[in-house]
Amino acid sequence: MSPATRPPRARRYDPAKTRAAVTAQYAHVRTAVGALTPEQLALPTRLGDWTVRELAAHLSMAVGSVVRALRLPAPAAPEVTPAAWPAATARYAAGIDEDVRALAAAHDPAELLERTAGEFARALDGEPGDRVIPCRPGAMLLADYLVTRCVELVVHTDDLAAALGQEIPYDRQALATAVRLLADALAAKAPGGSVEVRVPPFAVVQCVEGPRHTRGTPPNVVETDPLTWIRLATGRTDWAAAVDAAAVSASGERAGLGGLLPVMG
Repeated sequence: MSPATRPPRARRYDPAKTRAAVTAQYAHVRTAVGALTPEQLALPTRLGDWTVRELAAHLSMAVGSVVRALRLPAPAAPEVTPAAWPAATARYAAGIDEDVRALAAAHDPAELLERTAGEFARALDGEPGDRVIPCRPGAMLLADYLVTRCVELVVHTDDLAAALGQEIPYDRQALATAVRLLADALAAKAPGGSVEVRVPPFAVVQCVEGPRHTRGTPPNVVETDPLTWIRLATGRTDWAAAVDAAAVSASGERAGLGGLLPVMG
């Protein structure tokens, strides 16, 4: 494998900071949902025909999946890395949709989120980050799976804010983790060094096969803000529309990433 196409080195995440980030972002979600009226819970979202009620149930499921995984026997070894996780999520959409609808129909969203928060805290108590847990895409280290929970929480906090037309806070560590994982997923999808993608202040990655930049100003540069990047990486925002709106700066003949996005469905 040539240096131009060699996969990037796996990023390391601090397990304690990741756990704290999941807890903090989930607390922001619980606060927002706990204040909603029945009319607000019935509002549509940009996630197909899910309402805010279904979205809240999905957020509970995203965190509750950690609890459920820790109750099962540990697999022998991890099979999936964080950077590979986004590409593996789309195949489970139909099953997730069915589970979300059943959960939303059976429970009050605010109570469900609160109950899951307590279960999550108790389940993680004393568990090491290198514990292997079973997950839908394949076995993962607990510490790595918590990185993916940051992505789920940040992405769907943005969905929730859009549905409600109000701002919801982002934990800085959770936002940084989500940005970095999705940037790494792009680098894994299109390995190379001809394009530099910058999402200040959290991430810089090189991707796309071609001449590798070594020093000075790269000839192909993409730069955007964290939330725009998250929306691009998950298909909430179209590449061309983001460029037209000046939410993305793209310079160089190889800097068009529209054909590589989203990296997560």
